[in-house]
Amino acid sequence: MADSQSSNSLPPVRYAFARQAGIAFIPGDAPRYVVRTGADRLRLLEVRRVVGGNYPVSELGTVEYDQLLRDIYAYAGLDETELEETTRGESLSDLIDQIPQSEDLLDDSSSAPVIRLINGLIAEAVRMQASDVHVESFSDRVVIRYRIDGVMKEAASVSAKLSKLLVSRIKVMARLDIAEKRLPQDGRLSLSLGSKSVDIRVSTLPSRNGERVVLRLLDNSDARFRLDDLGMSAEVLAAYERALAQPNGIVLVTGPTGAGKTTTLYSGLNQLNTLARNILTVEDPIEYAVDGIGQTQVNTKIGMTFAGGLRAILRQDPDIVMVGEIRDAETAEVAVQASLTGHLVLSTVHTNSAVAAIARLRDMGAESYLLASTLTAIIAQRLVRRLCHACREPYAPDRAERAILGLDEAEDVMLYRPTGCSNCKSLGYAGRVGIYEIVEVDEVLRKLIHEDARESEMAAHAFAHTQTLFENGACLALRGETSLAEVLRLCRDDGGVRHASV
Repeated sequence: MADSQSSNSLPPVRYAFARQAGIAFIPGDAPRYVVRTGADRLRLLEVRRVVGGNYPVSELGTVEYDQLLRDIYAYAGLDETELEETTRGESLSDLIDQIPQSEDLLDDSSSAPVIRLINGLIAEAVRMQASDVHVESFSDRVVIRYRIDGVMKEAASVSAKLSKLLVSRIKVMARLDIAEKRLPQDGRLSLSLGSKSVDIRVSTLPSRNGERVVLRLLDNSDARFRLDDLGMSAEVLAAYERALAQPNGIVLVTGPTGAGKTTTLYSGLNQLNTLARNILTVEDPIEYAVDGIGQTQVNTKIGMTFAGGLRAILRQDPDIVMVGEIRDAETAEVAVQASLTGHLVLSTVHTNSAVAAIARLRDMGAESYLLASTLTAIIAQRLVRRLCHACREPYAPDRAERAILGLDEAEDVMLYRPTGCSNCKSLGYAGRVGIYEIVEVDEVLRKLIHEDARESEMAAHAFAHTQTLFENGACLALRGETSLAEVLRLCRDDGGVRHASV
């Protein structure tokens, strides 16, 4: 909006008052007061006294006025160029201590400290390389937790009185409806912290003691997406590259939420991304913008589903198509048809193993003979925490661990466990590394799929000479990259280790 705030400084009229009274002040090159239709104009006198200027007055309808408030207050007090400076040298406990213990949460004096606290929470999350920030309201407190390397860690706890103020402030930043507290909402905002550009996805959810908020942090400066950076073994990487080199077919990546599936797909697309190819995607949401690739956002509210988006982009003359997720029969059917008509289709499925994706597609209604014709490769993956090499502690595995790893009593090997030091912030782990299994669909497996073979039969053939997910994780444990406990936390022991090597 042309009259939106020209800077990110805090407006002289607080959001709560502007929304309740229906009177706002718009600074900038052409400052003016805005009055909502039906508002008490006597309160304009108080606003003029606070602002200290006799500027023009304009009137807006309710819908236009509410939209104006979202626009001019969205980043007020959270200057993306000063996010680091506003919290430099202050810990989260320092910022919490600055918040007045006021009974009136709409008191003007409590606004700036709350804004600084939100600045601090986001800045600290970026510094800690957290993937998510959770703001959870309970009866007696509000707990802020970070998800670091896939594990939750409490960062701060504040008074329950601040719940509404914290949630409302975040909702305003993300341009969400501050008055809607009964339904979930999703929004997005972008910030800068030094040289880092961070996209933040905001999700709110009503709960018993108020709304819960989750901020998903997407660091654009880390969006390199190179296959060599994924940590795949030479065997898995070669198989993935062979699948990407096919002119058509379906390549699937499976695993739970947060396993890095999207990064694996983006890395494959980046390798294929040349001016000679038309690459189109349909995603929910678009996590990272990739130059040279046409990306489409799913919007179920207006009927833009994965299946609908996939049908639409197939009319855009694509060579390669990426579907964020195959989650229903319609999307599975369109993906299969796209493959049969000469397109390379990349997508994800939520299953625990690579072979289980075949059964999942069958359950969705995909015909076995079509899957046999179109599936090229299926990758399953997890992200395990990497041991801090500065403080990891070697130890001799006990009998149970040797049995899990398939080791004889005579074999002289060492495992490692976390201890914690200043380098890893006393966590014992620093960063994450991927573990993978890949199933290449050869003629024997095509026949098994066509004949509706059981998962165990297909897995026996698929992993006769290659590593399973657990075996790949066991290799990392034997090399000291991660701990055996971390592998067992994320992978099921599938019957012992056959193809492990240090």
